[in-house]
Amino acid sequence: MTRTWHITTVTDAARARIDTARLAAAYGVPGLERTRLTAALSAHLHQCLVEGGTWRLDLEAAPAPSEDGLLRAVVTSCDDTGAERRPPWHMTVACPHGGDAADTVPAADDPETLAEGLLGADEDTALVLEKLAEQEDLVTSHREELHQTNQGVLALHAELDAAGQAQRELFAAERAARTEAETARRRLTFLADASAVLTASLNHDEIVRRLRSLLVPEYARSVDVWLLDGGEEEVPSVPRPAAAVTAARSGRPQYAADHPGGLPGVDDRPPSAAYPSVPLLCIPLSARRTALGVLTLAPSGVRWDADDAVMLIELTRRAGIALDNARRFEHNRDIAETLQRALLTDLPATPGLQLAARYLPATRGLNIGGDWYDAFRQPDGSLITVIGDVTGHGLHAAVMMSQLRTALRAYAVDGGTPGQLLTRLHIFLHHLQPDLYATAVIARFHPDDPTLTWAAAGHPPPVLRTPDGQVHTLDAKPGAMLGIPVEQRIRDHTMTLTPGSTLALYTDGLVERRAEGIDPGIGRLAAALGTFRSADLDADLDGSADLLLNPLLKDSERDDDVCLLLCHLHSRAAEMARPPQSRPAELSR
Repeated sequence: MTRTWHITTVTDAARARIDTARLAAAYGVPGLERTRLTAALSAHLHQCLVEGGTWRLDLEAAPAPSEDGLLRAVVTSCDDTGAERRPPWHMTVACPHGGDAADTVPAADDPETLAEGLLGADEDTALVLEKLAEQEDLVTSHREELHQTNQGVLALHAELDAAGQAQRELFAAERAARTEAETARRRLTFLADASAVLTASLNHDEIVRRLRSLLVPEYARSVDVWLLDGGEEEVPSVPRPAAAVTAARSGRPQYAADHPGGLPGVDDRPPSAAYPSVPLLCIPLSARRTALGVLTLAPSGVRWDADDAVMLIELTRRAGIALDNARRFEHNRDIAETLQRALLTDLPATPGLQLAARYLPATRGLNIGGDWYDAFRQPDGSLITVIGDVTGHGLHAAVMMSQLRTALRAYAVDGGTPGQLLTRLHIFLHHLQPDLYATAVIARFHPDDPTLTWAAAGHPPPVLRTPDGQVHTLDAKPGAMLGIPVEQRIRDHTMTLTPGSTLALYTDGLVERRAEGIDPGIGRLAAALGTFRSADLDADLDGSADLLLNPLLKDSERDDDVCLLLCHLHSRAAEMARPPQSRPAELSR
């Protein structure tokens, strides 16, 4: 259903408004929505009359997707045309119960009808005002409830603020405790790590260097380590702070500054005359009740607290023990090296056969071990060269090495081949020290015979360089280690030597590396030996031995001793072996 009105005058507008209200009531539009529709329509029609012209009102009732219907009012201008046509005004309200407006008669133009329409509008307005009063009462009630709620919220906020303040205080206390615990943990971790760093070295100069690097800059701006000579020095050789001298004499830490330190176990003293503006903490270095020196620290920006002082004193105590261990080790190492070198033999001079030996002690641990070499003549003129290695390290291994060397020389007096001599040494070691083993290689040279005879017992194989530069590993079947609880007869092996050949005997410390095995090291030794010329070996075998070792010992630290014995048959060995009167003139000069 659609109703249409054309509006030009106020009367037309009033009649259209009255008809709209009646139709809305007929369609069951609630009073509040009906009042909203008519009020909005009246306001818009008033604007239309102000503008002038003719206006059309269309009121259309249409079904909605739901069970309720819709009532739509549309106002358009009858005077607008073309592109400037203004958009229509419209408003839609719902008809909850539907209705029938077929009997609704349009309003007349007489004053009675218009007055009736005006009174009907007042009734709708009164209904709206009544609803508005109810809403005001409801708002007032809600405002009171809201006020009461706000008072409760304010009280709750006050309680929450108090609880938050208490919680913040607890958090601050917890944070402070956690910071203190973290600082204590950091100090303990530093002390443990620093102790490990200091005790990892047995060189007192290295320990002093590490001590400085550990303390600067976190705990000190500068570190001075004053070491006494054997713990007997009373007066320093260079000027030292008076507090350091007092610490050395009394054995108690001293704090020299223009203010009290308040550090536990530390004596307060006046500031140093040499450094009056710098606080100094002087801690004695000692071990086994022996004064070793004094550690003097200058703070790095802030003063030390009590916990720092306790930690620094404990670190100094551990550093003193590390220094004492290093000094004792160095003293014992010097004794061991002297003993080791005293046990090494001088190489005999043999015409036509040059010998060069090198012994390098291990750089880790006590520098004394069971590696050894020897060269001596047998009664028939043959030259015995031997290199060996007794298991273990230390003084006991060195003593057993000396006994083996002496036993070998004694057995060689009766003659015997290298294999026979090693078999005798095997029996000797098994009965002398059942829990000690050794490896060895013996090579025999005869001045009148170019044949090389050798035998090995559990030892790395000899390496032979021939005059043409080829290098061969003499890995013919060796015997087992000397001293193991098995019966064995070690075999001899022979080969003919050509003048200019070089035989290298060595211990495993030269070729063995961690996680690599021994074969790659033997390969490196063979490659290095192959780079030499026979003329260079003839001219300077000792220098060649050094040049051979340098590329093979790149590591600055070695876990095992290194022993090398080079046996070089001179390129003119035959002429050099002749009596002097029968040699060529150029060779005799």
